[in-house]
Amino acid sequence: MIVITLSKTPYALRGDLTRWCQEIQTGVYVGNVSARVRDNLWERVQKNIGNGEATIVYNTNNEQGFTFKTTRPSKKIVDLDGLEFVKFLNDPDLVQHGFSNAAKYHEARVAEKKYGHARHVVNADAVNFAAVDIETTGLDSEKDRILSVGAVRNDRAEFYRVIKQDVQISKDIVDLTGLTHDIVMKDGVDEVEAIKELKEFVGDAVLVGYNFKFDLSFLNQACRLHGIDIISNRTRDLMTVVKNKVVELDSYKLKSVLLYYGIKNDRPHNAVSDAKAEMDLTKKLIENYVLKL
Repeated sequence: MIVITLSKTPYALRGDLTRWCQEIQTGVYVGNVSARVRDNLWERVQKNIGNGEATIVYNTNNEQGFTFKTTRPSKKIVDLDGLEFVKFLNDPDLVQHGFSNAAKYHEARVAEKKYGHARHVVNADAVNFAAVDIETTGLDSEKDRILSVGAVRNDRAEFYRVIKQDVQISKDIVDLTGLTHDIVMKDGVDEVEAIKELKEFVGDAVLVGYNFKFDLSFLNQACRLHGIDIISNRTRDLMTVVKNKVVELDSYKLKSVLLYYGIKNDRPHNAVSDAKAEMDLTKKLIENYVLKL
């Protein structure tokens, strides 16, 4: 077994570690891998740690039954008669970071973001917004229909409706969403009822979603179909924001972006589960100065 702890490390590294380890708490990863994989993981951590810190603990054949390594400059591992201990350094002889031009430029940019934009709200809890997601029978808002809609407000209140649609649902959509014709006919509510309840739930909140133009096209088409006002809330498409501001990603699928930011989604392609993940993503983007609402 191995335990790796990270602090102030890039999100990409944290997401990478979840391929081999379980994140049982923020920054704490536990796994059961071979010695070769363990050593490769530690090399990977050291290479991609940036300005962060990391410690690894793992089983070994010594008197203690375990050993550990750390990148933390304030700690030193010492061996006393075959037993390893951590020595806390009160005044370590360390290279002081921040004297290079690049470091000063980075510090200036951080300060500008923090203090130079008075209207930029960093505390996501202070913003009135709601994440919205839908599942549909296909990709064409003119002919396909909404099967379910989910929403989560910033106060963590949740909304979810399965929508009654007497239409054929392809096997691919059934496999993806778990919604069958029998389920939507039995558990669903009328579409007009679901849309009205959704509009009441979100009120005048800013609406966010991933590839939200898709969702909004279906929702407004349903509004037109039933003769009710289209959704006129201010909206932000998280996919557009991430594509413009986060350049490190090889893929901009929602699954990849959530992995990059260390966000879990227990039920992908379930409308309310996706909305909850998009809510968490929105807060991450706000807190990291990537998104303004």
